[in-house]
Amino acid sequence: MTATLTARWVVLDIEGTLTATSYVHVTLYDYARPRLGPWIDEHADDLEVAGAVAEIKELGGLAADVSTVDVVRVLHGWMDADQKIAPLKTLQGLIWQRGYAEGDLTTEFFGDVAPALRSWHESGLRLAVFSSGSVAGQIASFSRTTDGDVTGLFEKHFDTVNAGPKREAPSYRAIASALEAEPGDIVFFSDVPAELDGAAADGWQTVGLAREGEPFGDADFGTHRTIRTFDEVKVVRR
Repeated sequence: MTATLTARWVVLDIEGTLTATSYVHVTLYDYARPRLGPWIDEHADDLEVAGAVAEIKELGGLAADVSTVDVVRVLHGWMDADQKIAPLKTLQGLIWQRGYAEGDLTTEFFGDVAPALRSWHESGLRLAVFSSGSVAGQIASFSRTTDGDVTGLFEKHFDTVNAGPKREAPSYRAIASALEAEPGDIVFFSDVPAELDGAAADGWQTVGLAREGEPFGDADFGTHRTIRTFDEVKVVRR
């Protein structure tokens, strides 16, 4: 039976929710990995890059004068451990942004995603994203997808820099404030139960995506409404 929810805003996770986790961990990570060092060296005077590198050195316990090779070694270690660390996400996002612009990358959505996004948008629901990937990376990934450019469907983008950690209630409180919405007027879709816990703690409506073959496909979603595809839920504008 299809569940019906009422809301003003639909906020979506990306990895495991809109795209396969393997797309991020294999395609995108493999694209960024060999380009991190050259990007740092080629954009040494860029304030955003320089700030990210300084933060990497601090978080990685590196001296201020270490080489790019040492910085990249830390970044690769974080990638291997799938650490959601802000300066890493910043650099990855910039690299992916160029990759999408040059046509090297194309985001592959699950088949049910684009129809749901367009249907929600056409019905007057407002769409936003909360992902651990940088805002720049999010926008770039939506600019070139298997279903075309979908950037126009989304009004707001949030990451761990402008909102906070994805598993903590204050992050969702900050997003609700930025959306100028009551928590109960927002529905959040994610494949990670702990993220749904954080949203629910701030009063959001939550829906878990238990997609077959994904890392959280067989997870315990507790009291959260759980679906396998967006076809199993209907969201109506409040």
